[in-house]
Amino acid sequence: MSRWERWAWGLATVPAVGVLVAAFGLPLLQSVGASFVREGRFTWENYAIVYRLYRQDVLYTLGVAAGGVALTFGCGIPLAGYLRLRAWPWVEFLLKVPLFVPFVVTGHAMRVFLQPSGTLAAMLTAAGILPPGARLGIGEGWLGLVLALTWKHLALVVLLLVGAFRGVDDSYLEAAQGFGAGTFRQIWAVLVPMSATSVALALVLTLTSMLASFSIPLLMSRGSGPQMLMIDLYYRFGQHGDFEVASALGVVSYVMASGAVYAYLRSVTR
Repeated sequence: MSRWERWAWGLATVPAVGVLVAAFGLPLLQSVGASFVREGRFTWENYAIVYRLYRQDVLYTLGVAAGGVALTFGCGIPLAGYLRLRAWPWVEFLLKVPLFVPFVVTGHAMRVFLQPSGTLAAMLTAAGILPPGARLGIGEGWLGLVLALTWKHLALVVLLLVGAFRGVDDSYLEAAQGFGAGTFRQIWAVLVPMSATSVALALVLTLTSMLASFSIPLLMSRGSGPQMLMIDLYYRFGQHGDFEVASALGVVSYVMASGAVYAYLRSVTR
């Protein structure tokens, strides 16, 4: 590539980089700066408030995101493997449906479906699994939130993994079959290791998206007990007008997401 071509490609990236800096870089720097300011002076007080009031919510957010990622990939990897080894167009079509459902609609639907006297409870009662009048508490706790986030993110994960798995040459699968490997063994011993970079990327995208979830947790929230961190940030700024503590909460969320991104970059550059 000549020098002029490098300059041309460099100039072509300027608009995209400019949008990135304006939409993300500058607000990030502003948030970081504001998180260390209280009443016009430099202080760690905002982070002390976060620790005192929201440390349980930070752990809750990490736990929900970790549980959602584990369930999403526990279901997504076998599904993607089966779609790679056996062509099921109608299954692949159904898996795309959640991609077109907004987060707000997902949150409302899951609240109705999982609430104590909701659709799932009525179905289980009609089947004789639950006694009449019994209340199902799945939708009121972390498990309902994990199920809702999993349902929303499963389609994206499966489609990303299917694309990566289809890039694995059939000769490797045929060799595994020659050694007696069944479907499960081909998925976990051939497809997953040979698509490790794509699997890691899908994991990072899913984890960061779940950490930043707002609409689904807000709609499924009981209004008491531990909350997802984005809800705390919203109320701290929107209801209390406390931009400094809200900025500290944002920085904490940046750090949590950056940990996953750093681990991914380390795995790619090894």
